[in-house]
Amino acid sequence: MAAPARVGLRRWLSSRAPAPRICVVGSGPAGFYTAQHILKFLATGFLCSTPSCPAFLPEHHDLAQVDIYEKLPVPFGLVRFGVAPDHPEVKNVINTFTHTARSDRCAYYGNVTVGRDVTVGELQQAYHAVVLSYGAEDNRVLGIPGENLSGVYSARAFVGWYNGLPENRDKTDITDCSLAALACSKVKRVWLAGRRGPLQVAFTIKELREMINLPGTQPVLNPADFTGLENAVKDAPRPRKRLTELMIKTALEKHREKAVMAQAAVPRQWGLKFQRSPQEVLPTADGMRVRGVRMALTRLEGSGDSAKAVPTGDMEELECGLVLSSIGYRSLPLDPAVPFDTQHSIIPNNLGRVMGVPGLYCSGWVKRGPVGVIITTMNDSFDTAQSVLEDLQEGVLDVSVSKEGFGAVGSILRSRGIRPVSFSEWEKIDAAEVARGKAAGKPREKIVDPQEMLQLIGH
Repeated sequence: MAAPARVGLRRWLSSRAPAPRICVVGSGPAGFYTAQHILKFLATGFLCSTPSCPAFLPEHHDLAQVDIYEKLPVPFGLVRFGVAPDHPEVKNVINTFTHTARSDRCAYYGNVTVGRDVTVGELQQAYHAVVLSYGAEDNRVLGIPGENLSGVYSARAFVGWYNGLPENRDKTDITDCSLAALACSKVKRVWLAGRRGPLQVAFTIKELREMINLPGTQPVLNPADFTGLENAVKDAPRPRKRLTELMIKTALEKHREKAVMAQAAVPRQWGLKFQRSPQEVLPTADGMRVRGVRMALTRLEGSGDSAKAVPTGDMEELECGLVLSSIGYRSLPLDPAVPFDTQHSIIPNNLGRVMGVPGLYCSGWVKRGPVGVIITTMNDSFDTAQSVLEDLQEGVLDVSVSKEGFGAVGSILRSRGIRPVSFSEWEKIDAAEVARGKAAGKPREKIVDPQEMLQLIGH
């Protein structure tokens, strides 16, 4: 630690400064992991977790408070609304988040939309630090003709539909209505199309195995797509090598030749179409619904993950009655007071510190873009939390002035007719969902209407 910082730290430790008040906007993995890390080190007395920074906080900082705000009545973000219903083990992280939320020094306030019910500026007046962890609530668009035809949806909306996201509830585990719709689905073949080739696919070997082993389905992979790739992946990283080898094996297995002879006996098929770039969604004769997609064939320039897809000039049409665009999520601006990079759909930041706005931070997808899995978000959130802790340590955050935290925000919300949902009230909603699920032989039956949630807890 630099000498000036050490002097500043000693002055702060001896000052008996008021307890820090910190708020986190967003209750998904990024929000909860940020809160968890801040509380962990403020509770133990450690301010910095690295050997080169052996700083401690005085005991009275055990009173530090972290408040989490969420626009929905229910917490957990994409853990609740993004994880597939047939992957319940991934949702076990909710147990950790629940432990954090039940801490005496943490409070959850659902049903509060920051930027509408309360501004970021008002939060900054009430807290020593504000962390924006509200994720990516929109999807990227293809930007091609016909994208708005009936039968064209974003993967985000589709996932939200079967996971019971309130805004997509009319389209969870899987909700009964979604399960019924899928059970009577007439979809027989699904093509996954990508602009680049087998060496650039973004799915994992676990996901590929699950697809290959789907009961009543047959993979359709063209052996010609994998010519020469065995040698190309010899020196590739092990995950990429194993993934490519499994695709090659699936494409070339002799028993697949027999399966082709008995296609009529296989209810459903799925396949991969490489080096295809969508150019237009084609309409039916009445111009109302999708009937297919016109695609440009591409060639690759470069190799590995940096390879770029370049159109060859050739086109093909793929007949289909349903199109799901899965090209990524994107964050949206939250408040005019918060800088926002519209090109990359992120908040400009340095290690989670929002550029040009001291005391304002960000974590998760709104910080770095919609990439990675829960463990990626955990590490990213810890990094942002560490920036908050360092700024407390070095005096960047002035805790000499007491802040009211939710005391001030609660008054603002009451004046605007907003009633927050507490974590104990969420647990009542949770218990009702579990009870409904038990009656249906499921882990839970999600309530998808926010008004029904609020009525359930007497709001």
